[in-house]
Amino acid sequence: MIKNGTQHIASLRDGRQVYINGQAVGDVTSHRAFRNSIRSYANLYDFQARPENVEKMTFESPDTGRRVSKIWQLPTSYAELVERRGALEAWTELHYGFMGRSPDHVASCISGMYMGIDVFEQYDPARAGALRDYYKYARDNDLFLTYVIVNPQANQAKAAHEQEDKYLAVGIVDQDAEGITVRGAKMLATSGIMANEVFCSCIQPLRQGDEMYALSFAVPMNAKGMKVMSRKSYEENAPSVFDNPLSSRYDENDAVLYFDDVKVPWERIFVAGDVAMCAKQFHATPAHSYQNYQCQVRLMVKLRFLVGLALKITEVNGTNSFPQVRETLGQLASEAAMVEAWVYGMEAKGRIENGYFVPDRNMLYGSQVVTQQLYSKVLNTLRELAGGGMIMLPSSIRDFENPDLLRIIEKTQKSPVCSPEERVKFFKLAWDAVGSEFASRHNQYELFYAGASFVTKGHAFRTYDWPRATGLVDDLLSTYSLGAELATLQAA
Repeated sequence: MIKNGTQHIASLRDGRQVYINGQAVGDVTSHRAFRNSIRSYANLYDFQARPENVEKMTFESPDTGRRVSKIWQLPTSYAELVERRGALEAWTELHYGFMGRSPDHVASCISGMYMGIDVFEQYDPARAGALRDYYKYARDNDLFLTYVIVNPQANQAKAAHEQEDKYLAVGIVDQDAEGITVRGAKMLATSGIMANEVFCSCIQPLRQGDEMYALSFAVPMNAKGMKVMSRKSYEENAPSVFDNPLSSRYDENDAVLYFDDVKVPWERIFVAGDVAMCAKQFHATPAHSYQNYQCQVRLMVKLRFLVGLALKITEVNGTNSFPQVRETLGQLASEAAMVEAWVYGMEAKGRIENGYFVPDRNMLYGSQVVTQQLYSKVLNTLRELAGGGMIMLPSSIRDFENPDLLRIIEKTQKSPVCSPEERVKFFKLAWDAVGSEFASRHNQYELFYAGASFVTKGHAFRTYDWPRATGLVDDLLSTYSLGAELATLQAA
């Protein structure tokens, strides 16, 4: 049986310790801060389970024969990678790109680590075995994974082991024949409240002395001793879908996880105490490129949505025929097409690694560098196109219940293409996407989900084909010389 939304919702009623507004949450699936977003994630599983979508969205597990989500598929050819992208794209269109940590993200990370299993074998065959078994377990149970791979910021001028609190970040407290005990915090468990399990590691560079923090493991979200501290819920503060069509349903949430002496069995541990291997699991395997390829597929769809929003803003305002407006729309369309071209390019330029077809790293990182700069620009362009339209709106849907206010709304919310009600509905959506607190969080997210800009630029620098580029320069330089030029002048 293919996993569906009802099964996913039921799996979240597991006694996990989630806290918001100073209170413990009982059932996260019914709490007003999380229930709609959980339903949105459940819709993804319902979509893949529909008979007409089974071939597109799932594949047969090689071990069980059961059909599971293609988010766990390991492409062995360009055609299979493109086919898998079709499934990712279809899922993303259900949330319009606003759920950055949907189930396909961390599944891509773990799958990429599995593709590089030989790196783990060289490190420790037992840890390689744990990873191999966990990938198959997560795949065959179609788990929704989140991850926490960044330490709390604290004093960033100091290494993890130099912080005032030794266990500020998750570190090893003890280990025995059964496993390790860990203590400390990790950020940022985006979608963690809606997920089944969490992959905990550290993608930041660790230094000598940080060995106790060089960890890689996975535990259920209801692991004994783990506390989930939610940020403010935008969903909770957006009770009306009409007023906040995005934040009321697609607030994936972010949370700090605190591991209060959590015991992790060895069969769930992939790295323990090795600083070099902690970095290699991401960068010496396809994990980092595979997970961020998923991000670019998601962003491709999200920009497509925002560009569609831009055109409709001009139509609703009656400015779509202005030459300067069409010029702006042309610029937006070109930028969205550029990201789409990068996705197709990183696929076409991909290569076989250990028998698996992996997207081209440099095209991926080039796309990330530019899109980190692009997202805020797109939002600002939409603001410019909308003018005061996104602000001159009724306070809430309740204004429509007041006959006197309704009369004013019908008089002031005019458009050449839609009714006053439709105009308000549209600009409420535009504001939620561009200017609300939910939108501001997304702007911050798109700036930093892949790391600070110097990090992504560093990846782009390291993966570019510099010998080919400088070879062109050297080739041109080799076609002439000072001596030859002087001899030619003297002969003349």
